[in-house]
Amino acid sequence: MRTRTLGPYEVGAIGYGAMPLSIEGRPDEARGVATLHAALDAGVTLIDTADSYYAPGGEPGHNELLVARALASYGGATDHVLVATKGGRGRTDDGGWTVNGDPGHLRRAAEASLKRLGVEAIGLYQLHKPDPDVPLAESLGVLRELAQEGKIRAVGVSNTDAGQIHEARRVLGDLLVSVQNRYSPAVRDGEPELRLCAELGLAHLPWSPLGGISRSALDGPGGPAPRSAFHTVAAARGVSPQQVALAWLLTLSPTLIPIPGASRPESIRDSAAAADLVLTGEELALLP
Repeated sequence: MRTRTLGPYEVGAIGYGAMPLSIEGRPDEARGVATLHAALDAGVTLIDTADSYYAPGGEPGHNELLVARALASYGGATDHVLVATKGGRGRTDDGGWTVNGDPGHLRRAAEASLKRLGVEAIGLYQLHKPDPDVPLAESLGVLRELAQEGKIRAVGVSNTDAGQIHEARRVLGDLLVSVQNRYSPAVRDGEPELRLCAELGLAHLPWSPLGGISRSALDGPGGPAPRSAFHTVAAARGVSPQQVALAWLLTLSPTLIPIPGASRPESIRDSAAAADLVLTGEELALLP
């Protein structure tokens, strides 16, 4: 798989968002592990998780533990795999999502993630979402401290606007390596942040990158997405529209690394193939 730069790391141009393996509608553990192994087999070297990826009423860290077990049971080398996790969100019993950027909470969350993942240091730790009740500099300050203590190697932010990215850069300096915001064929209001990441050399890790092509677990109920130019190009190429959408995303910025989710091995294998799908100028002209 072609690679891209993420701070001090070189990772596959297509990552994997492991959230579907742990939230509502998740597969059984055997299929979850098989999906993670399929991602590794396909050349994926960036796995995205979070302590809040668990079903309502469950225990925080379900997804992190699953990722750790899958890596431990994989038959090949995994020392080159970057596991990125996040802290600062939680779940409510009715399926909602909470936000907690308190420095004490974030320290406890990061240290718990460190234990669940079973690593000496977390390769990439991201603030899951700024807390409107806590100054951003305070939330990020504790992540800087954790990096200085050797518990985190690099830091990212998620669900942030351009002003918050600039503030994160001021607080974290070169420790800041990534921004994880929503961006997809259907959701493009993050253009300013996408451009800013390219200017600053920050990896942009769009979550739900297949919005408009297939439904995200966070998009709510609904049938198949309507046909689009992505489907037209895919039919001509003999590939899936999801693969075309991911290949198109890769053309938007040299620092963009999509992290599509999947709950089946065949889905992540298909997504991973987008790293080597080169769209022609004529095809790109058809895509919105």
